Amino acid sequence: MLPWRRVLRPLAAVLLTGALATVPTATAQAAAPSAGWNDYSCKPSATHPRPVVLVHGTFGNSVDNWLGLAPYLTQRDYCVFSLDYGQLPGVPFFNGLGPIDKSAEQLGAFVDTVLAATGAKEVDVVGHSQGGMMPRYYLKFLGGAAEVNTLVGLSPDNHGTTLNGLTGLLPYFPGAEDLLKTATPALADQIAGSAFLTKLNAGGDTVPGVNYTVITTKYDQVVTPYRSAFLDGPNVRNVLLQDLCPVDLSEHLAIGLFDRIAFHEVANALDPARAKPTTCASVFS
Repeated sequence: MLPWRRVLRPLAAVLLTGALATVPTATAQAAAPSAGWNDYSCKPSATHPRPVVLVHGTFGNSVDNWLGLAPYLTQRDYCVFSLDYGQLPGVPFFNGLGPIDKSAEQLGAFVDTVLAATGAKEVDVVGHSQGGMMPRYYLKFLGGAAEVNTLVGLSPDNHGTTLNGLTGLLPYFPGAEDLLKTATPALADQIAGSAFLTKLNAGGDTVPGVNYTVITTKYDQVVTPYRSAFLDGPNVRNVLLQDLCPVDLSEHLAIGLFDRIAFHEVANALDPARAKPTTCASVFS
C-alpha cells in the first residue's frame, strides 16, 4: 500500500463513520415534508419571529442530518429550513465536500430565499460540524451578519481539526495533501492551519451583531481536540455537554442526530428569553 493511502484511508474512515450511518433511503428522503420543515408557506410566529436554517456537516445532506432536530424545532413553533451545499459532480447524497468559501455562497443564496418566502428580516442558523463553522465565512465576508441573528454550532470545527493527529502526518507524504484537496476540497479546508481557516479566523472569531453558541462534547472523535470548537469574542457562549449532564456520552455524530440534551440547549440559544436550565432530565423535554 502506498504511504499516502495509509494516511488517507483512516482519515476518511473517521469522517465516513457518520456518512455511512445515515445513507439516505426513500423513507428518509420523504420524511422532510411530512415532518413539517422546508415548508415555504410557513410564516414565523410572534414568539419565534426568525426562521431557522439548518446547515448539515461534511458528507451530510439536508434531510438525514436533521431527522431529529428539525421535528424537535417545528414542534416548538419554528419555521425550519435546510439546504444541501458543497456538492461534487458525480457524488450523490453526500454533500459538504466542495470548497467551503463556495459553500458559504450557497448558504447566502438560500438564506435570501428563506427571507423572501417568510417575510422575516433575519434568520437563525444551526449547523453541525462543518455546518457550524462554514456560516462564519458567510457572516464575515459575504454580508451575512446583516441577515443572521444567532449562529449555533454543534461540534463545529471552528479552528480546524487534527483528526486525532492523522492530518499531522500529511506533510511527510509528498502529494498526499494535494490529492486530498483535489478530491475533497472541504476536507483540506478543515485541517487545522489551512489557508481557509487562517483567513477565517484572522482578526477574531466573531463579527458584531451576531450571537454565537457552540455546543460540543468531550467525546468528539472528529473535531480534535474538542476545545478547538470553542469561539472567543463578545456574544459567545461555549457549552460542553458533559458540564450540563456528566453521563451524556454523545460523540461527533450523535450530538447532531439525536442528542436531546444538545437539542434543548439549541432551543435555549434560539430563544434565550424563555431558556430553561439544561440537565440530564432535558432528554425528556
